[in-house]
Amino acid sequence: MEMLPLLHGLNPEQLAAVTLPPQHALILAGAGSGKTRVLTTRIAWLIQTNQAGPHGILAVTFTNKAAKEMLTRLSSMLPINLRGMWIGTFHGLCNRLLRAHHREAALPQLFQILDQADQLSAIKRLVKSLDVDDEKYPPRELQHFINAQKEQGLRASAVEAWDDFTRRRIEIYEAYERQCQREGVVDFAELLLRSFELLTRNEILRRHYQERFRHILVDEFQDTNVLQYRWLKQLGGGGASIFAVGDDDQSIYGFRGAEVGNMRDFEREFKVAHVIRLEQNYRSHGNILDAANAIIKNNEARLGKNLWTDAGSGEPIRIFEATSDLDEARWIVEEIKALCRDGHARAEIALLYRSNAQSRVLEHALFSAALPYRVYGGLRFFERQEIKHALAYLRLIANPDDDTAFSRVVNFPTRGIGARSLEQLADVARTRGLSLHAAIAQLSGKAGTSLAAFAALIESLRQGTEGLPLPEVVDHVIEISGLSSHYRNEREGADRVANLDELVNASASFVAEEGSREPEEEGQSALASFLAHASLEAGEHQAGDSDDAVQLMTVHSAKGLEFNVVFISGLEEGLFPHENAILEEKGLEEERRLMYVAVTRARARLYLSFAQTRMLHGQTRYNVASRFVDEIPAALLKWLTPKIRNVFAASPNASYGGGPSPALPRKAGPASDSGLSIGQNVNHAKFGLGVIVNAEGSGSDTRVQVNFGHAGMKWLALAVAKLTPA
Repeated sequence: MEMLPLLHGLNPEQLAAVTLPPQHALILAGAGSGKTRVLTTRIAWLIQTNQAGPHGILAVTFTNKAAKEMLTRLSSMLPINLRGMWIGTFHGLCNRLLRAHHREAALPQLFQILDQADQLSAIKRLVKSLDVDDEKYPPRELQHFINAQKEQGLRASAVEAWDDFTRRRIEIYEAYERQCQREGVVDFAELLLRSFELLTRNEILRRHYQERFRHILVDEFQDTNVLQYRWLKQLGGGGASIFAVGDDDQSIYGFRGAEVGNMRDFEREFKVAHVIRLEQNYRSHGNILDAANAIIKNNEARLGKNLWTDAGSGEPIRIFEATSDLDEARWIVEEIKALCRDGHARAEIALLYRSNAQSRVLEHALFSAALPYRVYGGLRFFERQEIKHALAYLRLIANPDDDTAFSRVVNFPTRGIGARSLEQLADVARTRGLSLHAAIAQLSGKAGTSLAAFAALIESLRQGTEGLPLPEVVDHVIEISGLSSHYRNEREGADRVANLDELVNASASFVAEEGSREPEEEGQSALASFLAHASLEAGEHQAGDSDDAVQLMTVHSAKGLEFNVVFISGLEEGLFPHENAILEEKGLEEERRLMYVAVTRARARLYLSFAQTRMLHGQTRYNVASRFVDEIPAALLKWLTPKIRNVFAASPNASYGGGPSPALPRKAGPASDSGLSIGQNVNHAKFGLGVIVNAEGSGSDTRVQVNFGHAGMKWLALAVAKLTPA
């Protein structure tokens, strides 16, 4: 039998997946293995072989971009009208279902959808109307709580109240449901939950869609949450064939509720007879894939596959150990410049990092080198909300008459200063030709009192920072202004707190780069210079989408993308893998999947880098190389680091508790006669528990540098120190 043209060019595994009989199937599609082609060709094959019409196929993706790409590809394969075809995201398809059956779903015909910002505003209105203490129950926290319950399929009435705090949140959730119903609006999570509930209780509708959609295809199955999987089971429960495509090794959204276990559950619950592994990679060279395979095999809870390519081994993976984060950034910039001189397009060079806060040092190095760059899926460091807030407070210390800075933070964090009070202040300022700050003295009543308290805060910040070095000024302002505690109380505020910590580092680096200052020159003059520096970096608009610019992004943002050259920076224990995940098996496995995603973004050349020391909240942190580096076979690596002088062998089993972790030299010398090693925990009679982070000399002249945590860093002569292994 002659093969259909649309099947030409498929490899054996892809062909087997596309032409499977109408049964449940699980397609384990590795990175770069052509899963989108398999999905679209499967749909086209079903239609062209008359096994299904466009109206009988339901295809679910996770992004509108992916849905549009599938439709575009299908249009080029099939000479038929696909407009009525149900291809879209979970939210898009549920919206379509609810629009068609709004009466049965108890919704107005023209119901409105709240995006994340609209939902937060609605919750803020509710909190105000209920006279809820928004310090104890922050609206953003309530938003996360409500959405998390809905994604588990739970209405307020079904949520268990373990304590009074939870009970009150449930009451607010109930009130929020009533408010949305009264106003005829639904949030994103509601689209899916209400669609699920509609099909659950309405048997006629459920049977109609079960009989209509005989073929259900799901992209990125590893990213489904509890309710999404239940919704799919509901539609597929009437005899439809579910064709699930995903990669458990790329499940990196556990923090958003994704359940990687859904793939295993699907295989078991639907008695899947066909599990096909797409392992041939069309993106990366062999050494990159071998590194990815070696890393991910250390995860136990996986369905298993091994990526390979016929494109050859390619170049070795280059690895660099920097002495500091600044040194790492300088090296990356120099390497990028060399790549550009060799003809590499900047747009094909990606710089990946685990945490947003890491971008500040990298951005500064690129900015200083006049290399155009673009932060993909995010804002440049000095454009981020929390940084602009902190800089506004600093600007008010330097100049209280700065109306722009005043307006930005006068009620942030919230301090009960309402719009009416600010209108009165603006009127007085305009009438008398004063700045907003100066006009406060002319106000009386409640408005005058609340605004006077803000003016007093700014004055106390000014007095409290007089004579302090610049990093201490920045640190003091972040703490006393309330910014730090505000973001610490947000459920997903950790990134913002890390960025504020990085602003302290930025000020320390600025002082170091500007040269030493006399004590009387620090504080205000240094602050003014730093604020000008921040404005200059923020004022350089980042490169546009079409410009040839280096691409900066977190590893999470990089999923689904690919580049000729990839740098993965900050490969240190506690940073990548993140310290919050190290002690938890599930967390560590997700971090390893994240590293797997990072590595498989590279087509031809991959760089890995880490730093012995990194500034964290104005303090030097001593680092050990990420375990992910050690999981890559040495034969795949090309070390670019000059030999580091050290008389100690690195201790492979050092543990660091909750304190700073040491640098771990890759080029260690012979072991010392003392039996001690870099990275080892030791005890000292006076200073207590510490970690050896450096050493110099030999024999009786050997000295070691030990990090004793609260007691600080100490250089000790081994001959008299009497250090004992901890």
